[in-house]
Amino acid sequence: MKNRKIDELIENIQPINQDIEIEALKRFDNLTKPRKSLGRLENIIARAAGVYGSVNPNLRRKVIFLMAADHGVTAERVSAYPAEITRQMVLNFLDGGAAINILTRHFGIDVVVTDIGVRGKLGEKKGLIRKKIAQGTENMATGPAMTREMAEESLLIGYEVFEKAFAQEKIDLIGLGEMGIGNTTASSAIISILTGAKIEDVVDMGTGLKPEQIEHKASIIKKAIEINQPNSKDSMDVLAKVGGFEIGGLVGCILAAASRRVPIVMDGLISGACALLAINLAPLVQDYLFASHCSKEKGHRVALSYLNEQPIFDLGMHLGEGTGAAYGISFIETGFKLLNQMATFDDLK
Repeated sequence: MKNRKIDELIENIQPINQDIEIEALKRFDNLTKPRKSLGRLENIIARAAGVYGSVNPNLRRKVIFLMAADHGVTAERVSAYPAEITRQMVLNFLDGGAAINILTRHFGIDVVVTDIGVRGKLGEKKGLIRKKIAQGTENMATGPAMTREMAEESLLIGYEVFEKAFAQEKIDLIGLGEMGIGNTTASSAIISILTGAKIEDVVDMGTGLKPEQIEHKASIIKKAIEINQPNSKDSMDVLAKVGGFEIGGLVGCILAAASRRVPIVMDGLISGACALLAINLAPLVQDYLFASHCSKEKGHRVALSYLNEQPIFDLGMHLGEGTGAAYGISFIETGFKLLNQMATFDDLK
């Protein structure tokens, strides 16, 4: 059964402007440098120009949407950290002491933090968007992580959070961020289901698991998939059975941004899973997505390969929070400055 609001959101997503993409590449060729000497950056910026429909977009406001939620599957000891860390880290984000806060302050990026399913109370912290669906998901190893209605609600919350921020001040570029102990387990399950990859090829250490703990994590994912039998052709079914509220929220952010012709910079493993879900819902979204980096998590490599996306950089990062996306946003911003502020050979005549 389809959700009309979600269908309408998807219908608003249009193809990018390929004529503008070609125009950007031609302009790069005429800049005062050897042709193609900026490498893949030229293609990345040209595609972003196609998203905007302009070779010289205004990149005044950049935002990382950071969704946070807990996962019932942590009861199966799939993480090296206890579930309480989710709440503690959200408080850290709001106090400005996390890695993502340092990077976004440096790059001039706003951070929008949403509690979409964090276990426990977060108090009256300034800057927190409260959209809690439940006190975390259920344990996907014993049944569905959530109902389909909850999955749809999580996606629509992501859409609404984006739209509210956009209405306050136009957004020109976004990045994806998340926090949720246990979410590498959910994301690995999603990536395996949607790409057809073996569980062993997508499961990794997460927050720092040892080899025998990784094997246990893989066995829990196999159990969850066997019990729930998610339909790989139905993103909402996959999200409901093995996903997370923050994952659904970020899928909503992706669809909302694409409908507004705003490029989306992915982070690591979790946003890779979100991208797969979003493209399964709306194939046109693919051209709006930009891979910032390649996570050390091997499942992220599987997701990027399936998406046919080359990361901008690879530093072996696997922190999450949107930290890789923050760097990726800076690449796109500086890429457009090169495109529009460098002299051309015509200027030298």
